[in-house]
Order: sequence, then C-alpha cells, then structure tokens
Amino acid sequence: MSDLFPLTGEPLALDLINTQPATGELLRTPEDLRTWWALQADRLPEGVPANLKPADLAAVLTVREHVARVLERVRTGQAPAATDITGLNDAQRAAPVTCELSWRDGKLVAQRRRDGRPGVRLAAWLAEAAVELLADPTAQKIRVCEADDCVLLFLPQHPRRRWCSAARCGNRARVARHYQRHKAG
Repeated sequence: MSDLFPLTGEPLALDLINTQPATGELLRTPEDLRTWWALQADRLPEGVPANLKPADLAAVLTVREHVARVLERVRTGQAPAATDITGLNDAQRAAPVTCELSWRDGKLVAQRRRDGRPGVRLAAWLAEAAVELLADPTAQKIRVCEADDCVLLFLPQHPRRRWCSAARCGNRARVARHYQRHKAG
C-alpha cells in the first residue's frame, strides 16, 4: 500500500483494476504508470524502464478495461464478451514471449522475456496474469469492498473479510458505526 495507490498486494490483475478507485484515475500519466510499476516490480519479470510514453500507458489501460469487464462478468456468473477475451489474448500476442537460456554463476538459467515497447511488454505480462487469475475458480470469490465509498476489489484469504483494507475502509466503517451508536444515545 502507498499514498498514491491505496491497495496493492492483491493478485496483480486486481492491483491493476484497483488503479481506478471511486476517487478517480490513478494512472493519468506515464510517470504514474512508472510509479505503479515500481511498486509491483518484485512481481514482474523485468525492471522498470526509465522512460515510458503515452502509448505505453494506453496499452496498460486497455488491458485494465478488458480485465475489469471480464472479471465483472465472471463474478456474476455471466459469460464474458468475446471482444474482451480477444483483447486480453491480443495484448499477450503483441509482445511475444521467449524463454531465453543463459549461463550465470556456473549454471544454466532460463528466463522468460517479452519483445516490444515497455508498455506493450507490461500490458502483455498483466494480461497473462489476468488470464491466469480469471481461469482460476477462485476468481468467483473476488469481492468488492463493502465500504460505501469504495470500489476496490480483493481476493479474501478469510471468508469473513469485508473490506479492501482493515486499516483503511474497515477502520472508517467501525468509526462510523461507533459514531452512529453514540449519536443515537
């Protein structure tokens, strides 16, 4: 979690969707994308590039829209639109993956690498992460935060989890309940 991005640490595809909370768009500029990418760097197979362009941001935002629409349909038991499925598949094809072999520290190492512009590569990695999440039966367990003013998504590790963040939305809900009880009395 950071000040700019209120919820991170969920599956990568959810972290991407959560860059558009009820308060507005968090990925407005290539620099915003670079900041988010740096927060996610340990979960992505390549480092954060120094220079991102508006086209890189556009590629990632397109994937986010496809993921959000597919996930909403999956969560409600409906078939996703073919255009969204195609969009996720096309995003992966736009940056083909190669498993490269190299010799490091006295041993052979295989590393997956994608070709293309930085944003296209990131969009492909995010689309791949989304496909893996969406194809997993746990995708149907993804919830929307129960706080009145929050739309963030999370995959609960505990069946009683109600908020995206106990420290953020959970605390606000508890304070509001406390206020209502004492106001009524």
